[in-house]
Amino acid sequence: MARMKTLLTALSSSALLLLGGSGATGQNAPETSLSPFTSAAQMRLFANKMQVIQQSDYSGEGEYAYEVALDAPAVMAVAEAASDAASYELAPQNERTESITNTQEAGVDEGAIVKNAGDYFIVLRRGRIFTVRHGGDALEAVAAIDAFPPGAVNPGQTWYDEMLVRGNQVIVIGYSYGDFGTEINRFTLGDDGSLAYRDTHYLRSGDYYSSENYASRLIGDELIVYAPVQIDWRDWRSSMPAIRGGGPRAEAVNLVDWDDMYVAAPYRSGRFYLSQAHTITRCNLAAERFDCSATAVLGSWGHSFYVSPNAAYVWTEALSRDRRGLGKDEVTAGQLFRLPLDGSAPGAVAVSGSPANQFSFREDTARGLLYVALRGDGSGDGMWAGQAAGGDLGLASITLSSFGNGARSMPREALRRLPGGYGNGFENRFAGDYLLYAPGHPYRREGQRQPATVHLVPLDGGPLQSIALAHDVTRFDIMGADAVAIGPDNAGALGFSAVSLGARTRLEALYLLPAADEGESRSQAFFYRADDGSPGGVSGMLGLPVSRGEHIRGELVPGSDRTAIFFLRRNNRAFSPGGELVSGANLQRPDGCVASCVDWYGNARPIFLGGRVFALLGYELVEGAVADGRIAERRRINFQPVVR
Repeated sequence: MARMKTLLTALSSSALLLLGGSGATGQNAPETSLSPFTSAAQMRLFANKMQVIQQSDYSGEGEYAYEVALDAPAVMAVAEAASDAASYELAPQNERTESITNTQEAGVDEGAIVKNAGDYFIVLRRGRIFTVRHGGDALEAVAAIDAFPPGAVNPGQTWYDEMLVRGNQVIVIGYSYGDFGTEINRFTLGDDGSLAYRDTHYLRSGDYYSSENYASRLIGDELIVYAPVQIDWRDWRSSMPAIRGGGPRAEAVNLVDWDDMYVAAPYRSGRFYLSQAHTITRCNLAAERFDCSATAVLGSWGHSFYVSPNAAYVWTEALSRDRRGLGKDEVTAGQLFRLPLDGSAPGAVAVSGSPANQFSFREDTARGLLYVALRGDGSGDGMWAGQAAGGDLGLASITLSSFGNGARSMPREALRRLPGGYGNGFENRFAGDYLLYAPGHPYRREGQRQPATVHLVPLDGGPLQSIALAHDVTRFDIMGADAVAIGPDNAGALGFSAVSLGARTRLEALYLLPAADEGESRSQAFFYRADDGSPGGVSGMLGLPVSRGEHIRGELVPGSDRTAIFFLRRNNRAFSPGGELVSGANLQRPDGCVASCVDWYGNARPIFLGGRVFALLGYELVEGAVADGRIAERRRINFQPVVR
């Protein structure tokens, strides 16, 4: 499997963050938006230029993109869903449904491994979906179903990564190395917690996996999926995004034709090789049939993806071409694309440098700005590239009105250069009216770690502020109106530092958890719930998976009794330990797993629901009881499948 390979992502060779001058670049004058190709003939001419470069022993960017079986016959013989297996009406979102997912943007739900739906938790685990009833003060396993279609010939070729819930629909996003690319499976959740297979659709794509980011978002009834597609310019239509139903006789329907593809003005000359179609697919879950449309922007392999309530953004890295006989490459800037969710035309602006992950972005419609934290060297957040970003640091403030046809470079004054210059390892997060950043060393072991200095950059242009910590930083997150920096110290403890974000920032509290490390790197592994009526969330409780013993922070969480959810109590900004809910199961017991048998997206989450607190720990759900700010185990269930 491609995900089992070590990091194969090429780092960008661009050294500095340069957004260019204030004028236009290239020969095309700036326009207010991108324009698609105007005819099939114009598209063919452009494809011919790309094909010439493709066939000229090209070995530049894109060589590490993963292949997709674009023309191979389906490897799955999928059983048709029974007519009574699912309702084809979208049930309204249950008013009792409380979100348990830590998302970057309010109102923009993200794919996850556990969701709440009415009286049930829904858990995606090792190629299966489970329901656990929590309503009526219950805690009982109810149902389980394969996350792949019935009759799948070789489900082990697919990784089932992200799950979303809307009404009575459970949507599982996976990536198939055997068939067509992105796989979308839908199931129906019954009022009794039962699960029934509904349908399967495939989106032709390359591997969307990111160690930092999620590929799917849900805004209202609209499912949004990002996926890159590697283009074979010899037959570009065969590699463009398409959708195919899961039936054995289903045919692919193209989602992107020449009039759905957008190329930034500096690339229209055809002098730079564009290897990827970066695709935003939008599907209406309320439609009777699975109704999707897609838009593609063309660029390089290196990419980052971010979704606000108003738009999807795709950043692509700079391009180069060999200037034969001149002894050096010709380089053109990368592009930052904005695809509005209201259906209006996308826009682009020329940029250089690289955002490390989705947390490097924030859209501020009140100011009319998109803020982007940039590194001088990097390739976005595809695969493990986000963990390898390095080089100079800067904060770009890009006016939303400046997105046009990509010919315009941002004025130099739009970039604020920042101190640091750290090597690989970097954490950043927008919180309150600040950008927080610090060097991170997630793979350094005890005795090699370094206390970090957190830099806080006011978004109003004020002077940078810095706070010295007693520990390294492997995570920033939000606690009400404040932030928390989390990371290991040099003595083996896991540090939690609360930072207030007023006009003057300051370190409010420090707690060191002895002999512990972060158990999971995913953003959703953290959750903070403020107390009811707490102004600014200055009082509340946070939860985080922790691991003890030999463990390197990452997606692959060891299954042992040393894995736990640690809870930290906050009272008027002061920290005190809240206790732990600990795993008691050995996850090495056989579970009959046949697909997605590695926890790339983790397996542990803290869950706050109403007045109750839970810990998801592999195949266990543990409920805690809170008294006087301390948590103790109340009960637990194990929903691991029985292997006969």
